Amino acid sequence: MNSPGYSKLRRFFLAAALLLVCQPAFAEKRVALVLGNSAYQNAARLTNPVNDGATIATTLKAAGFDVVDSRHDLPAAETRRALRDFADRARDSDIAVVYYAGHGLEVDGTNYLIPVDAKLERDTDVFDEALSLDRVLVAIEPAKRLRLVILDACRDNPFSRNMKRTVASRAIGQGLAKIEPTSPNMLIAYSAKAGSTAADGDGKNSPFTMALAKHLTTPGLDVRRAFGFIRDDVLKNTSNRQEPFVYGSLGGEDVPLVPAKPVAAPVPAPNPQAEARRDYELALQIGNKDALNAFLVQYPEGFYASLAKIQLAKFAAEEARVAATEKARLAEQERARLAAEGAQKTQQVKAEADAKAAEQARIAAEKAKQVAQEQAAEAERNRAATEKTAGTPPAAEKAQADKATNLASLNTGPSPADLTKSVQTELRRVGCLAAAADGDWNAASQRSMALFNRYARTKFDVKLASLDALDAIKLKPSRVCPLVCEHGFKADGDRCSKIACAEGSFLNDDNECEKRRANKPAAKRDDAARPLREAPRPEASAAKPRSSSKQIVCDSVGCRPVASGCHVEFRTTAQGGPYEGGGGNVQICR
Repeated sequence: MNSPGYSKLRRFFLAAALLLVCQPAFAEKRVALVLGNSAYQNAARLTNPVNDGATIATTLKAAGFDVVDSRHDLPAAETRRALRDFADRARDSDIAVVYYAGHGLEVDGTNYLIPVDAKLERDTDVFDEALSLDRVLVAIEPAKRLRLVILDACRDNPFSRNMKRTVASRAIGQGLAKIEPTSPNMLIAYSAKAGSTAADGDGKNSPFTMALAKHLTTPGLDVRRAFGFIRDDVLKNTSNRQEPFVYGSLGGEDVPLVPAKPVAAPVPAPNPQAEARRDYELALQIGNKDALNAFLVQYPEGFYASLAKIQLAKFAAEEARVAATEKARLAEQERARLAAEGAQKTQQVKAEADAKAAEQARIAAEKAKQVAQEQAAEAERNRAATEKTAGTPPAAEKAQADKATNLASLNTGPSPADLTKSVQTELRRVGCLAAAADGDWNAASQRSMALFNRYARTKFDVKLASLDALDAIKLKPSRVCPLVCEHGFKADGDRCSKIACAEGSFLNDDNECEKRRANKPAAKRDDAARPLREAPRPEASAAKPRSSSKQIVCDSVGCRPVASGCHVEFRTTAQGGPYEGGGGNVQICR
C-alpha cells in the first residue's frame, strides 16, 4: 500500500516536472494602429471604412494585442501625429500592425493615403495634403519579428477625376501601385491587386475586412496562410472580380499573429506497473541511495524492486571502493613518513605491511565495484528488452515519463564547477598542482593534468575536467608528480627543506655543497739573505752574429735581420726561391 509521505513526494516531483516542461515562453508584445476614413470633406462619404476599422480593432483586442489605437476620420495633421505616437509604441514591440480603410492614390508610382480634409485640386497637392505609404512603413520599422501593413484603400478614387495635371507626363494610376518592401520581416497586404480597385461592399463591412476578421487572428495560423484563406474568401464573395495580394516576404518559421493555444494531453488510466516503471526511472535518474530506498519502501516486491536492489548494491560497492582507496592512501603516506624520518626498522616493516594490505584491499574493492557495475548494466539491458517485448507505452504515458526524467536529470552528477574543484584538489594531493583549487580550469590546471598524464602514463583530455580523470587520480595513494624545489632547497618527502652546507663549504649553482679552496700564502723575497749573482764577463758570453746591414729577410718562418757577411737576392722558385708567389727574396751568404 502506498505510504502517504512518499505519495506526496512523488506528486511534488511530477508537479515540478510539469512546471519545468510546460512553462510557456515569454509573451510577445503586439501593437496595432487602426485608421478608418469615411467622412471626406471634399468628396462623397464612404459607408464602410469606419465600420471596417471598428471591426478590425475589436478583432485585434479580442486576440490579446497589448495596444490597439483605433482612430477614424482624421485630418492630415492628426494622422501624422497618430503615426508619430504609434512609432514610439512600436519601438520595443515584436509585432506591429497598421490597418487603413479609406481612399488611396498612386502618383508616379508612389502610393498615398488620403486624409478626410484633403482637396487635391492639382496633382502636386498630393505631396502636401496626403501621406505617403513610406511614412507608414517608417512608423512600424522598429518592430522586431513582424511588420504588417493592411490597406483596404483601393477603392475607386473620386479625386483623380477632377484633379488638374500640372505636368502632362505625370501618371495618376487606378488603385495602388505595386510595392516591394526593402526591410526584412515586412508584409504589405492590398485589398485588391496593384492597379485594380476594391469593392466597398453592400453590407456593414467590405468583403476584404470580413475575411480579415475571420482568418487573421486564428491561433497558431501563420500570417501568410491566413492571407491565403482571406484571398480565397474575397474571390468567392466577389465572383473573382477582386483578388487581394500580399507583397514582401518572411523567413522559414511560422509567424502567427496569435500564438497557438496549448492543448492539454488526456490523462491516462492509472497502471500500477507503468507507475512503478516511472518511479523507478525517476529514482534511477536522481542517482542516490535515498531515492532508491524510497522506491523500495513504495514497491518492496516485484521486477523493478529487484532492479533497485541491484542498483543499491552498485552504490555500496562504490562506497567500499572509495573507503578502501582512502585507507590505502593514508597507509602509503604513513609508510613514506616513517621512511623519511628514519624510524625504527620494526615500525617501517609494519607500516610497509599495512600499506601492502591496504593496497590489496583497494584492488579487491575495485574489482567488486566493476562486478556490481556489470551486473547493474546487464539488469538494465534485460529491463529494456523486457519493456520492448511488452510493447511501447501509450503516448500520454510516455510524455509523463519523459517529464519526470527531465526533472530527475537535473540532479545527476556533480556540477561542472564542483567537478573541476574536485579534480584540482586531487591533483594537489598527488603533487601535480601548486595553485589553489578554485574551480577554474585555467592554463595552470591544464599543465598539471598534462604532468599527471606524463608520470601516471594516462591520456586524459587536459582541456577539461572529467569524472574518469577524477576516478583515476583518486586511485593514486601517494605523490605522482616529482617534487620540484627552488634553488637552496631539496626534496624531503612531500616538502622542500633548506640545504645547510658544512663550515668551509658553499652552495654552488648545481644546488650542491662544495668545499672552499684555501688561499696559499704568497712567498716573500729576502734580498738581504739572497747571495748576489756575479754578472757574466763579456768575454764569457757567446758571440752573437751581427748584421752588417740593416736589411731584413722574411720567409714562412718569420722576419729576421740579415746575418753579417750575407745579403738579400731575389730568386725564382726554379732558382731555389720560395714556392709562394713564384719566388721571393732569400738570404745569400758566401
